Amino acid sequence: MSDHRITIECMFSSSASVLEKPVTPIGGSRCATDDPVTMPMEHLEARICELAGHMAAATCRYLLLIADFDARRGWAQWEVSSCAAWLAWKCQVAPGTAREQVRVARAITGLPVIRREFAAGRFSYAKVRALTRIATRETEEDLADMAECMTAGQLERFVAAHRKVSRGEGKRARAARKLTWRRAEDGTITLTAILTPEDGAVVLQALRASRSDLDHPHDGPDGKTRAERLKELDDAASIDLERGIRPSWQDADWASAQDLADALTEVCAAFLQGKISAADNPDVYQVVIHAGVGAITDPPDVSAETPAPWPASHPAREDRCHVEDGPAISPPALQLIGCNATISTMVHDAMGNVLAVGRRTRKAPPALRRAVRERDGYRCRFPGCQSRKVDLHHITYWSNGGQTSLDNLICLCKRHHVLVHDKGYIIGSSGEFWTPDGARIPHCPHLPHADGDITTSHDADISYHTIVPPYSGERLNLHEAIWACFALAEFRAA
Repeated sequence: MSDHRITIECMFSSSASVLEKPVTPIGGSRCATDDPVTMPMEHLEARICELAGHMAAATCRYLLLIADFDARRGWAQWEVSSCAAWLAWKCQVAPGTAREQVRVARAITGLPVIRREFAAGRFSYAKVRALTRIATRETEEDLADMAECMTAGQLERFVAAHRKVSRGEGKRARAARKLTWRRAEDGTITLTAILTPEDGAVVLQALRASRSDLDHPHDGPDGKTRAERLKELDDAASIDLERGIRPSWQDADWASAQDLADALTEVCAAFLQGKISAADNPDVYQVVIHAGVGAITDPPDVSAETPAPWPASHPAREDRCHVEDGPAISPPALQLIGCNATISTMVHDAMGNVLAVGRRTRKAPPALRRAVRERDGYRCRFPGCQSRKVDLHHITYWSNGGQTSLDNLICLCKRHHVLVHDKGYIIGSSGEFWTPDGARIPHCPHLPHADGDITTSHDADISYHTIVPPYSGERLNLHEAIWACFALAEFRAA
């Protein structure tokens, strides 16, 4: 193991700005005051580091309890789909964070070395989360030794590089395929697609084939067609060549990228159009835009800064104009869409409440379906569920005289729709849920008051230097670290 530690030390290159000042309280004793304003800086720094160690040890205890709760399927009694869904509902954790916590909790139960460092407060949750992506029972000891002298950021880089090297090229490309999207504050959407070479060729061929049909006179922002833009770029490139200047194809790439973006929209629109004609519920294949009367007949003056009593997407506003459960769109864009779109009405009262359609049929018509979805936020109303794939459920059953009206319909996902019918859950008029024996299921449970502080939630011996790694500001030599990791694994295997 001594040779191993020498190799680890070589993974870091010296830096001119080496931080060698240790975190040491004054006189090695605790400060007499707890006021951060009057506390000396050394003591304040030590208190922060000590509390970070307590948080790490308590988080380990918290995750081990989650792992046991998950293994015993304690979440199933609440009729939620998973332990992560129970965490998001019962413990006020974001859904993505809850899924990651369950993953880490399951992983550390089989990694005793990493769990020991975590429970002692020497590894933070960020480090453990990164290590559990690559560690196994055979490799966790070596990885823990290497992670000891890294920061959490350096360890994230190391883990990302480790995963790339450890996967085969073909298998890695297939497993890495994904499409992610991100919505900016102004409503624009950024798509990022990772595809295998053969799948990427299919997508590009479809976009290029559609691009040839997009010769619209208003393709460009300046009103020029694609052919006119490309001709101007070719002429400019010829002039640059005569002057001995190497032409830049950035503008040409921009033009091609714009055409591909238009082609992507065209392909997706054609797919949805083909599905609508044969669909039982056409709303699934339609993009619904909510627009007030004022936005359609009299577009508002965007330069006027007059405060409104309602939010921009509130049904009571006559100038509302936004995608369903999405961002706002401009009045000119609405007018352009309205030229070819199907328009249906939805009546609201002065407070923005949707009025019932009133048709007494078992199957809700499209207008009523849209009204119920908008009222319920386009998600399942069962406590703890945020599914967007929902059915309409009659609160008072149709067989018992319930009407197909707005007040008697509620959005439920397939899972909870079946549970309500099978187990007899009661739904109140205000959307509250009750168990068959009369216990109310809260939509957002309150966290109970904790007895004691965080230092009593674990058994680790924490001091001010427990969480501080033996790190002095060096830069990580990533290539050396990856080489050392895999070379050591081959040596142990041999």
